[in-house]
Amino acid sequence: MAVSTVTPKSRLKNPAMIIPEAMAPLQGLGQLLSQLKGSPARALALAMLRASQLNGCANCLAASCWQLKQLGETDERLLAVSAWRESPQFTAPERAALALAEAETRLSDRSDPVPDTVWDEAARHFQERELAFLVLGIAIQNLYNRINVTTRQAAPEWDANAAKEWAAKNKG
Repeated sequence: MAVSTVTPKSRLKNPAMIIPEAMAPLQGLGQLLSQLKGSPARALALAMLRASQLNGCANCLAASCWQLKQLGETDERLLAVSAWRESPQFTAPERAALALAEAETRLSDRSDPVPDTVWDEAARHFQERELAFLVLGIAIQNLYNRINVTTRQAAPEWDANAAKEWAAKNKG
């Protein structure tokens, strides 16, 4: 089977550009997530990366990697996120966030989409407000993934300067 080297063409501009009234609420949600600090922020960023991996959103994968690099994430851990269960590199809270991301993203994969065991483990590691940020952040990431995948938004070319500019604009 041949692998295509053609970058898919976007079907539509970003819908929030076409419906500008949608941009402010979407940006507001993103700004809200920047209130989370420290290790819960890193766990959320890893969870958002995992959701984008599951949904196949290259645009969001790039943004998540840039964000995580700004948080000091290593390349080794970024590469291990897709196999987090088999990797010893993640803390128990990060594992709980990654499991929650998978459950919240794959709602139709099982009769009990977010089992109590997944929820209880996340609740064991995160305070109520942090857990609320996790649930909202994963849901928002899934929203962005669905918009980008449906409209085939292309991922930006990797450019170290672009990454620095993006990080400067999106500092929390």
